[in-house]
Amino acid sequence: MDFQNRLAEWKRPPFDKETQFLVGQLSKLPEEAEDAFYKDLEFGTGGMRGIMGVGTNRINKYTLGKNSQGISDYLLSEYPKEKIKVVIAYDCRHQSQELAKICADIFTANGIHCYLFSDLRPTPELSFAVRHLNAHCGIVLTASHNPPEYNGYKVYGKSGGQLVPPQDEIISQKIQKTPFESIKFEGNSDLLQFIDKEIDLAYQQDVLNSALFNKGTNKPLKIVFSPIHGTSITALPQVLENAGYNKLFIVKEQTEPNGDFPTVISPNPEEQEALKMAVTLATEKEADIVIGTDPDADRFGLVVKDTESEWYYLNGNQIMTVLTDFLLQKKSDLNNLNAKCFIASTVVSSPIIKKIANHYNVQYKETLTGFKWIAKLIEDFPELQFIGGGEESFGYLVGDSVRDKDAISASLLACEIANEAKQNESSFFQLLLECYAKYGIYKERLVSITKKGRTGLTYIAQQMEDFRNNPPKNIGGSQVSVLEDYLNLTSYNFKLKQKKVLDYSPSNVIIFKLENGTQIALRPSGTEPKIKYYFSVNQSFDSQLSWKEQESILEKRLDELVLSIVPS
Repeated sequence: MDFQNRLAEWKRPPFDKETQFLVGQLSKLPEEAEDAFYKDLEFGTGGMRGIMGVGTNRINKYTLGKNSQGISDYLLSEYPKEKIKVVIAYDCRHQSQELAKICADIFTANGIHCYLFSDLRPTPELSFAVRHLNAHCGIVLTASHNPPEYNGYKVYGKSGGQLVPPQDEIISQKIQKTPFESIKFEGNSDLLQFIDKEIDLAYQQDVLNSALFNKGTNKPLKIVFSPIHGTSITALPQVLENAGYNKLFIVKEQTEPNGDFPTVISPNPEEQEALKMAVTLATEKEADIVIGTDPDADRFGLVVKDTESEWYYLNGNQIMTVLTDFLLQKKSDLNNLNAKCFIASTVVSSPIIKKIANHYNVQYKETLTGFKWIAKLIEDFPELQFIGGGEESFGYLVGDSVRDKDAISASLLACEIANEAKQNESSFFQLLLECYAKYGIYKERLVSITKKGRTGLTYIAQQMEDFRNNPPKNIGGSQVSVLEDYLNLTSYNFKLKQKKVLDYSPSNVIIFKLENGTQIALRPSGTEPKIKYYFSVNQSFDSQLSWKEQESILEKRLDELVLSIVPS
């Protein structure tokens, strides 16, 4: 069906008068109308995410209603003899509260008991609530760190993790087959229960149980924190206070939840600009550490003082390196490590994490991009103990009560590390250098190319196809030794001329491993119209050179790699 026929359908019932009017207005803008209707919005790495507005390719009451009706049908057929329960949370995005209530009404209209947070809450708290309430499913309305015009719909299974195969495909097919006219919008208030404080207290206590290592109130660490207008303001200040941190300074201009994110270009703590105001305040307060979280509080950024007392923006791999090494060291000191412990990371994250696992003689498990795969590992290996794990995209999880990346527990852990280091006349940054001295220096860079609309999708698909069918044999002056294709699930060693099968679910990812230890990965984003290039270089730590000298060498190598492979 072409977009004009789809558009015409939305001009009549079952679509309401307001929707019909807006579609009529949109039809006067042919390019925008085509983008809104040329396809159905699909589930990606982080669920369904898209621009808000009318249309099949937009986030609105009907596309999310179709999701909720399809999921209701699935739950009713999957658990016919059980009292089915669903938990719904939402963030600060425009329309999130209204859309969350609409989704809740659809579940209750289908006879499903629905727990709904009465105000915005972090995504990891939703994951926790699913398990805490023994629910069958969880929904959170969020577009994470995307621009203000976006919203999204993440779906969680009984385990508290996001959907993975085959469940995601089964549900996706249910949703596709659900006609708009079958959506039950008239809710049953008897089956709707608002939740707040009880879950808040249970979640925050669990964070303390997982990430608090040094109890007491005499904690000298000075912290600057910004929720960047998002949900972490409902949890992180309380957690830090209960952990004994009384020198906390919050960026007041970014405290109020606001879906416009008026003080930043993008509410993404991966980007330095988003933490600029926090760093300014940290300089004024002579703080030790800066924490910034994204709108739904699953990602967090850290800025710390380097060896020359200058502010240093850590990347996701650097944060994960220090957190993982600290966790394993603490567990080792307490004799709580054994061969059944494991840590986890992803195929596009730094190879240093595997080195850390080997050093402590614990298992290392590597999985696909997207935290749902780490959650699946926890579920797939119940006989093992998950210590912690993360991914390069500024996401980390401590313990297994939550089954998604958790900026609240990870931020507390970072503060515990920085505080202990300060008391030992060291610093968070110094601990990073100590890791580099032990395991080698690993430096990474992410380059994203944005291509919007239908032409953008075609461009991204063509780029992946070109690299897949005509892979380079030499990149940046070094030979490609191994090519891993996660879509075709093959790994080819050029030197040995050997092909192996990769034991993963198919995913559109290509990884080049070079003879000099460099790793380059590329994949389309599952949540944005982007193709992403991941670069990782490494070298031995040289105590004769300053950190800045060593970093400069690696940055130059990264520059050369980017120029050699990323289209200009």
